[in-house]
Amino acid sequence: MTKTEQQAVAILVPGQFNDHAVGRIDGAFSSVRIERADPSLVTDEMRLTVRGIAAFGGISAALMDALPKLEIIANFGVGYDSVDVRHAARRGIMVTNTPDVLTEEVADTALGLLINTIRELPRAEAWLRDGSWLRNGNYPLSRLTLRGRHIGIFGMGRIGLAIARRLDAFGLSIAYHNRRRVEGLSYDYHPTLKGLAEAVDTLISVAPGGASTEKAVNAEILSALGPNGVFVNIGRGSTVDESALAAALASGSIAAAGLDVFADEPNVPAALLAAPNTSLLPHVGSASQHTRRAMADLCVDNLVSWFSQRKALTPVPETANVKARP
Repeated sequence: MTKTEQQAVAILVPGQFNDHAVGRIDGAFSSVRIERADPSLVTDEMRLTVRGIAAFGGISAALMDALPKLEIIANFGVGYDSVDVRHAARRGIMVTNTPDVLTEEVADTALGLLINTIRELPRAEAWLRDGSWLRNGNYPLSRLTLRGRHIGIFGMGRIGLAIARRLDAFGLSIAYHNRRRVEGLSYDYHPTLKGLAEAVDTLISVAPGGASTEKAVNAEILSALGPNGVFVNIGRGSTVDESALAAALASGSIAAAGLDVFADEPNVPAALLAAPNTSLLPHVGSASQHTRRAMADLCVDNLVSWFSQRKALTPVPETANVKARP
């Protein structure tokens, strides 16, 4: 495909999207914008022309079916559970994501959130800023410490491994739970999440979303962590039973929680907002200008490679065998 032919390819960009990515799509393709990823907004012209989608998740089977010429969905982000990838595979539609480029940033955030949660650093800063240090003296000693903790990682993929490397430097013991053991990894492996929770006092969830992990971190898992337990979620909000988590925090079944993700973003349960033993972030795991630009570039590079070389750079496993149409 020549550059002129590529520029005629229509790429649908639903809803708000990264400005850098939009600029590159505008320069390389014929971009088409709609307010949201809603099949009712698809026009007859879009049905005839759209061959690719660039989006931050939320692509349904109905939207795919509304676009008969659709060949590729370039997902902005490493998680793609909000894309109906099984339907895409059945339709012969390639789905790509943006792994690796955000790994280190998210791992950094996970460690920061863990330390904030255990040492109460945001509350200590607020104590200084509101004048309490001047009026009332030193901030109270934190009840919890990172020293001597046993860390469990739920989801030992790229990000989980990057978190584990950082925790190694802290001199902490590490164990993990995955669907299967990671070959060549020396950390203790637990075939069940409950077994992991029983063996550790700090659980960091990096698990992907989807039906298989829906509310996997429930009352039973939290109880297994114990009253000194700390839970950190940097993966997906859907993996946690938030009502059970709020109850565990209120009752003292666990000591504290640090959360960057929630089940119904940006809506955060009032019980979690009110809990004094939480550290909460507005889903900022990869939210630096540096990393988001790298994610945007990889998202668009997948589109460019698909239409110029007829292959994707970072296909998701479910569509790795999808071939470009002649």
